[in-house]
Amino acid sequence: MVLFDRSWYNRAGVERVMGFCTEDEVREFFRSVPEFEAMLIRSGIILIKYWFSVSDEEQERRFRARIDDITRRWKLSPMDMASRTKWVEYSKAKDEMFRYTDTKLSPWYVVNSDDKKLARLSCISHLLSMIPYEDLTPEPIELPPRQRDDNYIRPPMETQTFVPMYKIKQ
Repeated sequence: MVLFDRSWYNRAGVERVMGFCTEDEVREFFRSVPEFEAMLIRSGIILIKYWFSVSDEEQERRFRARIDDITRRWKLSPMDMASRTKWVEYSKAKDEMFRYTDTKLSPWYVVNSDDKKLARLSCISHLLSMIPYEDLTPEPIELPPRQRDDNYIRPPMETQTFVPMYKIKQ
């Protein structure tokens, strides 16, 4: 199994909207993608494409959370910030990309992902329903009793060198 992210499809999205490619390159991408996907499928590859869709309200909440929480701020790249000024262009580009690449042979499966945990579980469940596989659930494990030795005495904790615990700033 090989999993790809949507980067290959960025020719129709990020690259197009941000001006990193020409319209001729986008048109060639739209022409090539269905042919390439069909070739993969004909060769026996199971091709499954997911688009995680987020509502405008949830996307706004996630952006705000990244700004407000320093531990999430790394997720905000300069490209993310620039993309907010081109929100409608991104939406139109995605719609056109779907028009060319959402085919009967190779459809996009849209996952409502406002709730990340539910989206991930739904996607995994759907993926497993699409691929033939054997149930390889292992047998339950029984934890053996832990060895005891009442004569063993641990060295004092203060004789060990510990990493200082990081203090989280509130």
